[in-house]
Amino acid sequence: MPIADLDVSPVVNLLRFATIGSVDDGKSTVIGRLLVDTRQLFDDQFDAVVEASRNRGVGDVDLSFVTDGLRAEREQGITIDVAYRYAATPRRKFVIADCPGHVQYTANMATGASTADLALVVVDATSGVKEQTRRHLCIAALLGVRQLIVCANKMDRVGWSEKAFDNVVAEMEQLSATLGIESLTVIPISALYGDNVVEASSAAPFYDGPTVLEALEAAPTGGWAGTHGDDVTRAARLPVQWILRHPGGGRSYAGMVDGAPLRVGEDVTVLPQGLRSTVSAIETPAGPAEEALVGLSVSVSLSDDLDVSRGDLIVGSGDLPTVTSEFTATVCWFTPTPLRANTRYRIKHTTRSTPAMIASVDARLDVNDLNLVPVDELLINEIGVVTITTASPLAVDIYAHNRITGSFVLIDEATNVTVAAGMVGPPLLLNGE
Repeated sequence: MPIADLDVSPVVNLLRFATIGSVDDGKSTVIGRLLVDTRQLFDDQFDAVVEASRNRGVGDVDLSFVTDGLRAEREQGITIDVAYRYAATPRRKFVIADCPGHVQYTANMATGASTADLALVVVDATSGVKEQTRRHLCIAALLGVRQLIVCANKMDRVGWSEKAFDNVVAEMEQLSATLGIESLTVIPISALYGDNVVEASSAAPFYDGPTVLEALEAAPTGGWAGTHGDDVTRAARLPVQWILRHPGGGRSYAGMVDGAPLRVGEDVTVLPQGLRSTVSAIETPAGPAEEALVGLSVSVSLSDDLDVSRGDLIVGSGDLPTVTSEFTATVCWFTPTPLRANTRYRIKHTTRSTPAMIASVDARLDVNDLNLVPVDELLINEIGVVTITTASPLAVDIYAHNRITGSFVLIDEATNVTVAAGMVGPPLLLNGE
């Protein structure tokens, strides 16, 4: 797969991206460099990073401290939780999820990547793609991420070797082809010194592509919600989060629009009941509107007085999801206790929560060769295929078609701990979607 040719024409919109890769490859330092060199930090924030670096005995300013805000993170020199940062340039706004690289915190990485338009992959050029990098890429691809910007980091440590860079490119092209990645850009950088992060560098004369910032400013946005970029027309989905009762009577239903825009006058169906009505009004934070775009939180009034509750799904009648109490799913298992059949959890799907049972554990996904291996249990950080039954029906889409109504989490009812993240349907990597 060739490295993507990027159009860097001016654009102002929002890009959500997650930094992924193995521990110590430099993810937090890359983000720190981006934020510092684009002047996103206040003076007191930068002073705090300088002070933290001094306290750790670091000779120079440790830019990873820009995002590693937890005391334990700074003491251990690793990212533990997902660090969210917000940035803006004259051409674009960004929501950045700096994900941990350590295998112990794979669950946190999955959280950060779950709403990303793009993955910023950091690879240590001195060692190449590691197993944890492959695991992160596999999870990101399962979660529907189809764009990668790869930073071949620490190029200064290999003397800006073109061969070392080509090795990273070759590995990433092979992985991307296997994972179904649609856009791949590989950039040789030194996050420590800032080469090719914000400003172009002459240290790599063999490279004439965009800097990391230029690639981020040019990347398509909006893939985190709605469809996975396919050309199939799909209808709106509005998971009902809150019921608004109006003075003098009447009610409306609040939630975030997903899948496709929702319009006044549109025929809709309320699931799982199957009740039908028409959208009579839409209220947005800016006031009444004739149309609500994907990603916008709104309240919707219906022309009929229906029994609609939190957890119901208002959908465009032209494309209904499946209402079911049993389905196949791909799950990432997060806890030391193995996942086995006939165990009960609580499933949280959009705004609906209901008891669920693992009917069977069917297979484990080998992250190295991407084959499904028959198993009867999943261990911590493993990805597998299971069959789930629920106490009350859910209105689900295949995750390949919708990342919101096709996703869920499993919760241990005794501890209230989230034990797994799930995607409705078989792994995206294997089903040809």
